[in-house]
Amino acid sequence: MSELLAEDPFQTSQTGPVELDGQLEQHRRELTAHAYRMLGSTFEAEDAVQDALLRAWRNYDGFEGRAALRSWLYRITTNVCLDMLGSSQRRARPMDLGPAQSADTPLPDPLDEVTWIEPMPDGRVVPTNGDPAEVAEMRDSIRLAFIAALQHLPPQQRAVLILREVLRWKAQEVAELLETSVPSVNSALQRARASIEARAVEATDRAEPMDDEQKALLARYVDAFERYDMDSLTALLRKDATWNMPPFDLWLQTHDDIVKWCLGPGIGCRGSRLIPTVANGAPAFGQYKPDPEGGLAPWSLQVLEISNGEIAGITFFLDTQKFFPLFGLPDHLDA
Repeated sequence: MSELLAEDPFQTSQTGPVELDGQLEQHRRELTAHAYRMLGSTFEAEDAVQDALLRAWRNYDGFEGRAALRSWLYRITTNVCLDMLGSSQRRARPMDLGPAQSADTPLPDPLDEVTWIEPMPDGRVVPTNGDPAEVAEMRDSIRLAFIAALQHLPPQQRAVLILREVLRWKAQEVAELLETSVPSVNSALQRARASIEARAVEATDRAEPMDDEQKALLARYVDAFERYDMDSLTALLRKDATWNMPPFDLWLQTHDDIVKWCLGPGIGCRGSRLIPTVANGAPAFGQYKPDPEGGLAPWSLQVLEISNGEIAGITFFLDTQKFFPLFGLPDHLDA
């Protein structure tokens, strides 16, 4: 951001541009996490934070230290997100758009990218150092299931729920940020909780830690998928595990349908290789399938959801041109 700020005509009276740039930049990661929870889009979240930091830089003279810099930045970022949400639909996962279908269902036309929640690299929003419990809470708050749950809420309720229950702000602090009353904040929080509960969204399930048992589970998953051993693969899946592939709204849930899909329309994935990464506080893999011209070509970013020692869901994000560079994944693999 420093190059962009250096060209800005505005100046600050007490803090030099370089010093102010550094003060603002140290909040970018947590603000990006906040914007991502609000918007459900990786790229929109980064745009929102860039806009917010530029607004803060330009208006720093009027800040006057009347509130903590962090609180002021959250106010600006929240308002930017609320403005963006005012003109766009909520993002979703395939499971939010209709019932599970069968492997015999013809693959529908892909839906526009604005339909979908996007994956977020942990490195963009999770601190590299810090208290392990706080890092775990941060990862938990960016899980795909939680981001999807938030999208069911109107923008104002979404902001209240995030500020009160994720960031642990007091009702008075939220009221000041949103320029409303404490009773309004409490009412919005109550409605937000009821809305999520009515949709039976598992928004409170904690992301499990990466222990030896989970590492072994992932090793078995990689082995089963790369060998394309359907018995071994489904043995790792919960009975009601979800299998979905944005930008298509078709999603599967039974083991029979998952196997039928893999050995039917998805047979081109036989011989794939998986490269590990981390997305949304969860294990993820860059999937490369055999390329007719040689080697292996990008096919999907897989994000796994794990619960009680089983894989509860796999999301295959198919827009590899968009997401592989974001995660630092190579654009091709040798055979």
